[in-house]
Amino acid sequence: MDSDNTPGMILFNGKIVTVNKNFEIAEAIAIKGDRIQAVGTNPEILKLSDSATEKFDLKGKTVLPGLIDAHVHPVMASQSELFEEIPDVHSLKQLLDYIESQAKLNKSGEWIIHPKLFPTRLREMRQPTRDELDKVAPNNPVFLNGSYSGMINSYAMRISGITKDSHHPGILKDSQTGEPTGIIRKSAFSLLKSIPNRQLTYEEKLHALEVMLKRYNQVGLTSITDGYQRLAGLKMYLDLLRKNRLQIRVCVNIAAPSFDSKEQFTAALKEWGIYSRFGNEMIRIGALKFGLDGGILTGTAYLREPWGLKAKDIFGIKDPEYRGIVNISEEQLQEAVSIGHDHGWKMTAHCTGGGAMDMLLKAYEKANRSSPINPQRFSIIHGNFYTPEAIEKCRKLGVIADCQPAWFYKDADAMKYILGPERIRNFLPLKSMLEAGIVVNGGTDHMVKFDSYSSINPYNPFLGMWTVITRQTERGTIIEPSQAITREQALKMYTINNAYGTFEEDLKGSLESGKLADLIVISKDYLTCPVDSIRTIRVKMTMVGGKIVYKQ
Repeated sequence: MDSDNTPGMILFNGKIVTVNKNFEIAEAIAIKGDRIQAVGTNPEILKLSDSATEKFDLKGKTVLPGLIDAHVHPVMASQSELFEEIPDVHSLKQLLDYIESQAKLNKSGEWIIHPKLFPTRLREMRQPTRDELDKVAPNNPVFLNGSYSGMINSYAMRISGITKDSHHPGILKDSQTGEPTGIIRKSAFSLLKSIPNRQLTYEEKLHALEVMLKRYNQVGLTSITDGYQRLAGLKMYLDLLRKNRLQIRVCVNIAAPSFDSKEQFTAALKEWGIYSRFGNEMIRIGALKFGLDGGILTGTAYLREPWGLKAKDIFGIKDPEYRGIVNISEEQLQEAVSIGHDHGWKMTAHCTGGGAMDMLLKAYEKANRSSPINPQRFSIIHGNFYTPEAIEKCRKLGVIADCQPAWFYKDADAMKYILGPERIRNFLPLKSMLEAGIVVNGGTDHMVKFDSYSSINPYNPFLGMWTVITRQTERGTIIEPSQAITREQALKMYTINNAYGTFEEDLKGSLESGKLADLIVISKDYLTCPVDSIRTIRVKMTMVGGKIVYKQ
């Protein structure tokens, strides 16, 4: 046999879920170099081999395309538990017990910080009060960081100079007494004084990132999109690649420059000299990203209607007409989107509320009137609340929905409680979105903690797939079951759909001849195992470009 056509490796006697156009199932797969040479029956593939071909008998195990996460924050995650484990708390008692234990361990005056604490994820669905924090930590400043909002105690206020007389929109005050409640918005985080900042060397940061990316390999991820980096943030990935220490493919969304004027924004993009799709098969540039609003877990997402009465107690919202926050004006957003589009960028934005989504789609419609945006595959990150009108606009414009099933798993109960049964019907209505022809990407928004299940936003892709198949939450409730999707649709969210989102559907996302040899071998048959077993599927082997990067 001509050695030029001989595969270096064959996996046979398995269930190969190709995720090709017809979702065909094969028995064996041949790999040559970093590519798939052929997929087919055992006899068809084994006859391609010679004595030098490495053969793996799968013994009936299932093989899937390498999984892709459309939205993670691995640099932040990689450093989150380097110094101590972050508690996975689910109730006020667990939280207060943790703070009290830290107060006993720490010296007086030392900060006690939880880096990602969302009150709606506690069973009680409320923040601890300032008095409750003071009781368990009277001699230590406490900061519970919820990304777009947070909670501090009296000691933290005192050392930071926050008083009744402080005039800052990010300091929430009691409507009766005028005293700060302890709830502060992100805009006021900079007021906090003397927060420790543990320094790491560049090599320590690089090593931590390398280890985090290997954790992703262990749950079947062969590609990721880093959801948000400054342009300089590419360096760590490039250095890992240069040192042959990168074993996962990375697409990087780049933070948009500030928008002060059309001229300034245009000049900034020209100075960069790059745009979406720059790069190679290991590292590439993704979308240009804006941070449009806040978050649903802190009452800062920009909604279509006011947040409502229940949000007052949970988030300290006093204004009955309050809809959330936006970080850029509608006019500025429209100008920025059009300029980015003209310079070859795929445009996207963090937008968690329906009002923010409508604002973004309006900007996309304006850009589309100048030249079609469909080829650039614009997207909406998070989105959450897709009305029929928003779905139709996404369909017409070819806008991708970059969704996080982990948010549904963790947060759908709280959103139903706060927003009511009518608005929750539009919370990730995936079946309606897919039936309309929208490409839905699957991501996790992983930011904090190392474990794939107990992370603040769990990054285990099989948990995400199980969630959208069952519509079941962490609390055990099933919300809007009519919007459940099939196993095949869920798998596509984490494979071919995500490859499409980064313009790489011809390279990866399915197991077909000529594509990159990115695949995983798993412990159970994803397509036929009991549905509740999907969430506990384990990865037995992960392969990136024909190289085994993880094996159990």
